[in-house]
Amino acid sequence: MSVVKSIELVVPRDVYVSGSEVDGQVVLSLHSTLINPLVKVELIGRGYLEWTEEAHVNRDYSQDLSCVNRADYVHKKKTFDIEGNWLDPGTHTFNFSFVLPPRIPSTFTSQVGRICYFLQAICATRELILAKQKKYLQVQGTSVCLQDTIESEYPLVVEEEKLLHYSCCFKSAPITLRISLCKNIFAPGDNITFTTEITNRTGKSIKKAVFILHSVVLYKGFNLRAELRTLEERNDLLRLESHLEAGSCVDTKIHSTLLLPKVMLVTSSHKSEDIMDVGYELTGTVYFPCMTTITARIPIIIRSEAVDLSEQGRGQLAPHPL
Repeated sequence: MSVVKSIELVVPRDVYVSGSEVDGQVVLSLHSTLINPLVKVELIGRGYLEWTEEAHVNRDYSQDLSCVNRADYVHKKKTFDIEGNWLDPGTHTFNFSFVLPPRIPSTFTSQVGRICYFLQAICATRELILAKQKKYLQVQGTSVCLQDTIESEYPLVVEEEKLLHYSCCFKSAPITLRISLCKNIFAPGDNITFTTEITNRTGKSIKKAVFILHSVVLYKGFNLRAELRTLEERNDLLRLESHLEAGSCVDTKIHSTLLLPKVMLVTSSHKSEDIMDVGYELTGTVYFPCMTTITARIPIIIRSEAVDLSEQGRGQLAPHPL
């Protein structure tokens, strides 16, 4: 039977902001006395990308090449001082505190890459590791100020118009799709509230309206020849579908709300040197008979302000500036 009954990591919060404090406890339970113990905890943050792309596509043969990139965001360690260099049977509690770096990206997972942060507690002797536990943390990264997007703090309207042909193309009429937001800069956990206006002069029924928040991620990696390669991935982050009442719709107005996740990668600055660049786009698509659609697109900016150092122990987001 092992000397160690259990080892557990206890942290008070689910989400931490870059630059904030991560405090908690290592709870160690022993069956019997442990001589010369080593008890420590580590805070580790890493990013890793890997994808495969085809090379020599213009030749008679092709070759799959692996593209990779990695980054280390934080690695901190605390080794606890143990009085007398031994521990009695029973439960022992060790307190720890780390401060996250101020400019680290958010927790992220996809088929191409991963950014993760975790605590790792270890109990060992001089000869071997007796017990280990790992606990992953959700970390929200903060933004670098984007001077060129200040105008996006004001109301924004996007309008698209399309000529719909119907009745075997002998008739046509315009359709106008207008999406308006009071702003398009948001923080993780915010509500995106917007209004959609559809002007339909065709007399044909609108089938449905679909709204999607897309994330557009540009991964940056290196192949075996140390050449910089990029891969763009577009995913649906949030989706909302509105089915309208049957019948002809001339003027239709839809009020919609999308709730953002509490942890998101923030929109990248133009001079980002990270392993990936991130952007967001809200699209609204209206579906008509005969597979006809009209789509409007609005760029969405996700920002997260740095925590106030005076609030660091609380680990809370600073008030959103908008």
